[in-house]
Amino acid sequence: METIKTPNLIIGFGKAGKTLAADLARHGERVVLAEESARMYGGTCINIGCIPSKKLIVEGQQGSRTADKEAVFSQAMQAKETLTTKLREANYHKVADLTDVDVINATAEFVDAHTVKLTEADGEKLVEADRIFINTGASPRRLNIEGADGNRIYDSTAMLSLPQRPTRLMIVGGGYISLEFACMYQAFGSHVTILETSDTFLAREDRDVAEEMLRVLTGKGIDVRLGARTERFVDSPEHTAVVTTVGTFEADAVLVGIGRQPNTSRLHLERAGVEVDARGFIVTDNRLHAAPHIWAMGDVAGSPQFTYISLDDYRIVSSQLFGNGSRTRDNRGAVATAVFTTPPLSHIGLTETQAREKGLNIVAKKMPAMAIPKAKVLGQTDGLLKAVVDADTDEVLGVTLFCAESHEIINLFKPIIDHHIKASYVRDMIFTHPTMAEGLNDLFA
Repeated sequence: METIKTPNLIIGFGKAGKTLAADLARHGERVVLAEESARMYGGTCINIGCIPSKKLIVEGQQGSRTADKEAVFSQAMQAKETLTTKLREANYHKVADLTDVDVINATAEFVDAHTVKLTEADGEKLVEADRIFINTGASPRRLNIEGADGNRIYDSTAMLSLPQRPTRLMIVGGGYISLEFACMYQAFGSHVTILETSDTFLAREDRDVAEEMLRVLTGKGIDVRLGARTERFVDSPEHTAVVTTVGTFEADAVLVGIGRQPNTSRLHLERAGVEVDARGFIVTDNRLHAAPHIWAMGDVAGSPQFTYISLDDYRIVSSQLFGNGSRTRDNRGAVATAVFTTPPLSHIGLTETQAREKGLNIVAKKMPAMAIPKAKVLGQTDGLLKAVVDADTDEVLGVTLFCAESHEIINLFKPIIDHHIKASYVRDMIFTHPTMAEGLNDLFA
């Protein structure tokens, strides 16, 4: 068996891994980058996550007034595939064309703390590395119930490439990914039903925000069933019956959206002395060390599952390799999130509920999206805007925006929160008109 000796081995071609590979090469360091699938160059986001899902959402919205939904769906899938193929190829060449990087298509498993076996289609290699970086990501969790392997049962990856638009879509799970797919397929003309096990809808959100989201979804014709535990799936030639605690539903397709699990099971991390937690995520310190010479980055490290956090994980590692090592998980500052429902739900900092649980003296400010002139121009008046302000210091503690273009506006608040800028400053900011952002003047008034 061939043995390759290298200073650096990166397992996984995700955002952190590919960026680190290019950085190491720029510094004259040799790198072996192992990626299991040639269809995953660039990682989850480009291939089976952010980019294809948002492309389909946009295509569905643009075709919302077209009567022929089958044609809209078919064209959207084609446009999505064209985009992801181009991005995947571009990401591959940005790394593979570098002189000091060798990209190998192979599965990886540890032999010992410094040795990894790579299994390719035509053989095996051993890689002995001084430093090892794990960036293998996460995959959709599966339901362990009767019928879960049926032909009409899909995870989020498969839902991005359905060959035919389902007339009736059942979604098991009421989390954020499920809500995105609900809005996506509703725009394609599917009748969508969400089955949420909990009796509380969007438990992590303030009740007024969750209630507004529920109102918007219901207004679109999306059926949300709470307290609905899925018990089994029963296939027939015509449909799949979804048997739940609140009744049986017929579906042409079923999306199981119950979260994601780390891709660690086949790595044999124990051979390298690397620990995992109860859910299988790699245990690291705040500089992402899993061992003195091993780092984990991105979803597999239990980091918040966003591409931009994976990129920041790269920055933490790069800071140790080529900087002063000051960047850590603990000093990321506030992190914004966005759920691409219609309209999008975006958040940063504390919710009102969290602030009150901490015993903070706060003022909660909110306003309906329909109060913003640009919302009327867009014809997108659903939603609300909400801010949590420290009543003693006038500092912005958190912002939730459930409105058109919120995924762009929310980024304004990272420097505002990180640098303790006063709410009165936001109140008096000068914005262009008409924009959704100018609504912040009234929200903070």
